[in-house]
Amino acid sequence: MSLMDLEKLKMTCAGRAMAVLTSGGDAQGMNAAVRAVTRMGIYVGAKVYLIHEGYQGLVDGGDNIKLANWHSVTNIIQLGGTVIGSARCKAFMTREGRVSAAFNLVKKGITNLCVCGGDGSLTGANIFRNEWKCISETRRRITDTMAKKHYNLNIVGLVGSIDNDFCGTDMTIGADSALHRIMEIIDAIMTTAQSCMQLLLCINCPFILCYNFRYLALVSALASGADWVFIPEAPPQEGWEDNMCSRTSGGSRMNIIIVAEGAIDRNGKPISSNYIKDLVQKRLGYDTRVTVLGHVQRGGIPSAFDRILSSILGVEAVIALMEATPETPACVIGLSANQAVRLPLVECVEMTKLVQTAMNEKRFDEAIKLRGGSFESNWNIYKSLAFLKPPQSKSNFSFAILNVGAPAAGMNAAVRSAVRSGLSRGHKVYGVNDGFLGLANGVFEMEWHSVAGWTGQGSSLLGTKRTLPNCHLEKIVETISKFEISALLVIGGFEAYQGVLEIYEARTHYDELCIPMVIIPATISNNVPGTFFSVGTDTAVNCAMESCDKIKQSASGTKRRVFVVETMGGYCGYLASSTGIAVGADAAYIFEDPFNIHDLKTNVEHLSEKMKKDVQRGLILRNEKCHENYTTDFIHKLYSSEGKGIFDCRVNVLGHLQQGGAPSPFDRNFGTKLGVKAIEWLSEKLTENYRQGRVFANSPETACVIGLNRKVVSFTPVTELKEITDFEHRMPKVEWWLKLRPMLKMLAKYQTSFNEYVPGEIEHVTRRSISIDSGF
Repeated sequence: MSLMDLEKLKMTCAGRAMAVLTSGGDAQGMNAAVRAVTRMGIYVGAKVYLIHEGYQGLVDGGDNIKLANWHSVTNIIQLGGTVIGSARCKAFMTREGRVSAAFNLVKKGITNLCVCGGDGSLTGANIFRNEWKCISETRRRITDTMAKKHYNLNIVGLVGSIDNDFCGTDMTIGADSALHRIMEIIDAIMTTAQSCMQLLLCINCPFILCYNFRYLALVSALASGADWVFIPEAPPQEGWEDNMCSRTSGGSRMNIIIVAEGAIDRNGKPISSNYIKDLVQKRLGYDTRVTVLGHVQRGGIPSAFDRILSSILGVEAVIALMEATPETPACVIGLSANQAVRLPLVECVEMTKLVQTAMNEKRFDEAIKLRGGSFESNWNIYKSLAFLKPPQSKSNFSFAILNVGAPAAGMNAAVRSAVRSGLSRGHKVYGVNDGFLGLANGVFEMEWHSVAGWTGQGSSLLGTKRTLPNCHLEKIVETISKFEISALLVIGGFEAYQGVLEIYEARTHYDELCIPMVIIPATISNNVPGTFFSVGTDTAVNCAMESCDKIKQSASGTKRRVFVVETMGGYCGYLASSTGIAVGADAAYIFEDPFNIHDLKTNVEHLSEKMKKDVQRGLILRNEKCHENYTTDFIHKLYSSEGKGIFDCRVNVLGHLQQGGAPSPFDRNFGTKLGVKAIEWLSEKLTENYRQGRVFANSPETACVIGLNRKVVSFTPVTELKEITDFEHRMPKVEWWLKLRPMLKMLAKYQTSFNEYVPGEIEHVTRRSISIDSGF
């Protein structure tokens, strides 16, 4: 599809009516979706109705279907649950109930419906659409003219499910927030458990109506470094009781076992947390505790990812509805490689059912593959870390691992997985304190237990500095030679990338530097070329978002107040833009989107108009280096002066709190996965470049950045990335996330060009598309 014209879209949508409802179990992020659908619908000129209490409200009609305005969805993006209510409706399952629902829609002139819910809710929506033209009973209650005018119903679905159990989309609304709740609980339990000797924690992750898909259990096991996980898709082999007891008797002060609801053995016998508790107490005599998480997984505030995801999907849902024709199949708006896509609803539901069929028939390996590349990748990496066996023999290779640049949450998770993956392959692993400066001064050997408990630790336990290697090349060469270091794993930000580039360019002078090197991008700024995301970025966005939530709350109590909030990130505006979307900011100033005094004046006028309405507060974000002259202090003074008598203005500089805190589930998993894959890659390169009793790697392909690009984990030579890097401003020349900027402006009610918005394409969901999805 070509780029869109806003005026043309507004002409098409003028006077059309649409409605949005949330159905089934609630999920964090649903409110952000309702907000995005409502505001985008109004933005393009449509009338938008909010249907309260899900399908029950649709069947009952009356006051349950209310016309919305722009401010109907103000201040809800940060709330958990769903403000318009949700319900499981038996009446809608009957034809009579659907007839009543159709009549209630026709009365309001609604022919476009957005449903946010699980696969059951979306399947019901598709049945409703297919029956729309044949519900003849409705004709008795409306005129022929009305029947002709409302002859077709367009349906678009948004998947709201905390268990990420819907085939076709990378993530469902609510899954990331549920992981946040699980990790918060596990972290809290671990602090007390570590005080006790030989304590075993059995974490039960049950959930009503999540069937047997256990994404949450698997990913939380990976993020927490659990000793064992039981999920229905991968029943343990015969004799698992002996193996589990053997592993948990290794002398650790604490062991964690995570059990998903529906877990079974190879014969289909259920495995419960209480059974495991009794087994461990009987065989090992350990003090064992069971914690059942339950509905806490649905609760709490939505994470930054869920707010941004819901906003992206909600905006695309409106465009899909407005473009729909009677021939257009009902679709689901999903996420594929950070891009909204339109997925045929029937194909998604059928593929989801195939997973359950495979499990019922005990085709477990196929069930894992049908769950998608991401699930399979998670499972394989968990197995590689949790079920490691001592190597049969020692290798001739040794690695050095160092952190470079500013601290970022998730660095320690990457170090842990890299150390243990390296040791399991028989390699010697060295740790380096304080980056390249530390490498010049020497290294220390790391063992298996050196990194115990590192996954959930923030900052950098190895220590990190911004020093580049050029100042210490001679000493670095001495260290590499003295300890016979065969490869370097550098975890850090832009300085890590620059440092490896400097070492690569110094290979012509020092043969000792002709060793494989790989960078794991880890920085809150997300400014390392060669990857869509850096380790630590997600945690930083969540830290900034939570701070802004509190600031908005303060402004709500004070009234007529605007806050100017400064974020970090250097010249890169990712942190400011993502936080702006997640908190519903009025504007976010960044270096990549140039602005002038006229733009600032427009923003002040916009806020002045806003203060005349019900919402008497404002939030402006500013990236720390967005403009040489329009500093945070300047913008504060300008807003204070121009808004005098209308609103007052305050400043908050978030500063280094954005580098702190426990890593988010995403950053723990991202760091863990990249650590494993980096060691795999280095091991391959060492084998390829081992000649005549030594490693000699001097090709560009032996010095790379590992990154996530769309859905693929790729290794890009630093020499290639040099061409697409803006070294002056320390960031890539092209940044994928800039396409989110128009959405930020539209949802803040600014008139903006639609030329930068690329609508989602149709993607079909088949066995082949699932199997070739590399996932992450």
